[in-house]
Amino acid sequence: MPQTNPFHSLVPRKMTDSELARSIRLNIEAELDAINLYAAHIDATDNEDAKAILRHVMDEEREHAALFWELIARLDPEQAAHAKEAVEKYRLITSGASHEAVEAVGKEGEAPSPADVTPEKRLTVGSLRR
Repeated sequence: MPQTNPFHSLVPRKMTDSELARSIRLNIEAELDAINLYAAHIDATDNEDAKAILRHVMDEEREHAALFWELIARLDPEQAAHAKEAVEKYRLITSGASHEAVEAVGKEGEAPSPADVTPEKRLTVGSLRR
């Protein structure tokens, strides 16, 4: 398996936070690739010892990816803002909010109204009996 030259991305000076964030994104890519590789190896064997070791190592890679993601959030404020908005958009999407309410997240002065955030109420025979 070819190995990455550890010196291929060295710059002749210290990196800015923006440049470092770009490098860390490559590290995340490598961690995710390793996670997928180990998962495939787990699926491809019945050897329980091998599976236990692979699961342990795979979990370490997950931790590394999570740590790198936290580092990027501190190095790249725009990325951090998108991550924060994504949490709110996820909540809205999974609760049945309108497309407009989801797209309003993060836009100044365009907070969704409560009607947009909650799923649409429909009258049913059961609701009319109350």
